[in-house]
Amino acid sequence: MQVAEVSIRDESIRLGQFIKLASLVATGGEAKEAIAAGIVTVNGEQEQRRGRTLRSGDVVCVEGACARVLAASQAPEDDYFDEATADDDFDPEKWRNL
Repeated sequence: MQVAEVSIRDESIRLGQFIKLASLVATGGEAKEAIAAGIVTVNGEQEQRRGRTLRSGDVVCVEGACARVLAASQAPEDDYFDEATADDDFDPEKWRNL
């Protein structure tokens, strides 16, 4: 089973919010229905509390599709800047009004 890793901004997130963020469901209404129907599991156990607090490392599954919570402090760094290859001739004033 493949588990997607989904980064969150804070250290915790509510279950209903996370399954939307992870695209395990499309809408908040679908999240509420899926949780109430008992098809959502957290760390392998059925969960029916939409407000359950998830923390980094928790694995959430909805009908076989799974995602792992990654707190912001554990997410890989996406902002890469290589000073050696940066364009030193860049003029921000030239591009400001394009």
